[in-house]
Amino acid sequence: MREVAVNFNPLLKPWLAPQPNNVAGKGVIEKPGETENFIWQTRKAEPTQYENDFGDALEQVFEAGALELEQVVEGLNRIGFRTPEGSAWSAERLATELRTLAD
Repeated sequence: MREVAVNFNPLLKPWLAPQPNNVAGKGVIEKPGETENFIWQTRKAEPTQYENDFGDALEQVFEAGALELEQVVEGLNRIGFRTPEGSAWSAERLATELRTLAD
């Protein structure tokens, strides 16, 4: 019997695209076109100045190449962005702050 190399899975089941429900509003949380969507709809309040500054600082650190928690901590400390208490960041303090802001 001759062996044939394949570069795909011949036993893979075909993918089925989801079928939308044609009844307006059925199967969705809101009726399309009847609800105003706000950019802040998934947060409790508008961001504080500290939260905006923290986001800007994180962008700066990530743009500089930080990938790991320790690298982010080093980056925040390097650019001089401090905790709300005014101290340098540690990995534990940053993880706590991120959890707090995620709530």
